[in-house]
Amino acid sequence: MNKKILLISTIILALDQISKAIIDITVKLESSIPIIKNFFYLTYYHNEGAAWGIMNSKIPLLIILTFLVLIIIYRYMYSFKQNKRNILAFGLLIGGIVGNLLDRIIFGYVRDFLDFYIFGYNFPIFNISDMAIVGGILLLIIAIFKGEEVNERNRYNRKRKTAR
Repeated sequence: MNKKILLISTIILALDQISKAIIDITVKLESSIPIIKNFFYLTYYHNEGAAWGIMNSKIPLLIILTFLVLIIIYRYMYSFKQNKRNILAFGLLIGGIVGNLLDRIIFGYVRDFLDFYIFGYNFPIFNISDMAIVGGILLLIIAIFKGEEVNERNRYNRKRKTAR
């Protein structure tokens, strides 16, 4: 794995786990602390599912799916152009995925605490890992639209040119 991707992943994982540990200690489960009234709250919640609570209480299945996703990401990581944006994208993705995976393995749930009300809508509670995953996905979508995903033929031709 690229050292920069590993570094970014490690930073995201550390920020995620430290923030969750702080919330664990300072905020009572299912209680809410207003930071910006009617907009942003720290609300501590144990999510036993995936995004928006889908697949609730299916932790073993989610753990297996997460490992499969990590394998797929690793498999396709080098089929993208190696630039700063794509390195950041994969670092965010891997760090975020591993952060939530650790929670599921250790606790049997994911610790969420960032709670926003946007235009009167109470957005689902999330955490640092979730933000990293969404950011990584958005950066990869940009890379795909810019044509930075290298297909198998281009990768083969690039290897042949290098060998000459």
